[in-house]
Amino acid sequence: MDGVWRCRDRELPLGERTFVMGIVNVTPDSFSDGGMFDHAEAAVKHGLQLLEEGADVLDVGGESTRPGSDPVDEEEERARVLPVIEGHLLEAPVALVSVGSREAAVAREALAAGADVVNDIGAGADPDMFGVVASASAGMVLMHMRGEPKTMQVDPHYDDVVTEVRGFLGERLEAAVAAGIGRDRLCVDPGIGFGKNLVHNLALLRSIGSFRELGVPVLVGVSRKRFIGELSGENDPAGRLEGSVAAAVWCASQGVEVVRVHDVGATVGALRVVDAIARERP
Repeated sequence: MDGVWRCRDRELPLGERTFVMGIVNVTPDSFSDGGMFDHAEAAVKHGLQLLEEGADVLDVGGESTRPGSDPVDEEEERARVLPVIEGHLLEAPVALVSVGSREAAVAREALAAGADVVNDIGAGADPDMFGVVASASAGMVLMHMRGEPKTMQVDPHYDDVVTEVRGFLGERLEAAVAAGIGRDRLCVDPGIGFGKNLVHNLALLRSIGSFRELGVPVLVGVSRKRFIGELSGENDPAGRLEGSVAAAVWCASQGVEVVRVHDVGATVGALRVVDAIARERP
C-alpha cells in the first residue's frame, strides 16, 4: 500500500517497510508484563529502551485488556498514562506516541499531553471518541473485539470470522470518516485474541492480507498471546519470543503495515530481513 498514515503533523510512509509499535503497559495486571512498568519512571525508561531497539511507535496503555480482566476506572487510567506521556517519550521525537484507550475523556487528555495516535479497542464505541480524534487531527486504530475483556473468551462463535471481522471494521471505518476523521488517519486491527479462539486467530492470520482491501493500514498484535502458547506449548508468555517473531514475520510477508510487540529488538531484526525479501527494498 502506498501513501502515508497521518497522525497529527507526523506521517508514516506506507509500503517501504513494516513499522513496529512497542508496548508500554502501565498496569499491574497485563497478561505478560503486568506490574513491571506500572510506575511512570519505570514505564518511561522502558519506552526509551524500546526506542533504542528500533520502535517506530510507543503504545502507552493504562488498562489491561487480558481475557478475564475488569475495566479500569477512568480516573485511574488517566493517572496511569498521563505521567508517562508527559514524562516523556516526547523527548524522543523520532517516534510516534499512541495512547491505548477506549475512553474519549482519557484520549482527549492524552492527545493534549502530546500523543499522536489513539489505539481504541472499542473502535469508537464511546460516542465522543471520534469527535475527540477528529478535533486533534490524530491518527486512530480501530480494533475488532467480540464482547468485553471480562467475558470475551467464553465460547466465542462466528459463522465466518474473516468476513464478519472485516465487515465490522469496514463499518467502523465509514462511521469514523462520517464523523470527520480523514481516511488517511485511520488504521484497522482485527483484534487477534479478542473474543477469538485458536481456530479464529489462525483463520484471520491466514487471510490478513485481505484486510488491506479496506484501503487503510493494517495493524496486528500477536505478541506473546495465548494462541502462540497453544501452538508452541509454552505456558509462560515471556517465553513465547520465537512464536511471536514468527507471527510478526508472517504478517509482514502479507503486507501488514504495523505490528504491535513486546520484544522490539528481536522483531526489528527479523523484519529487516523479511521486508528486504517481500517488499524488494533492501
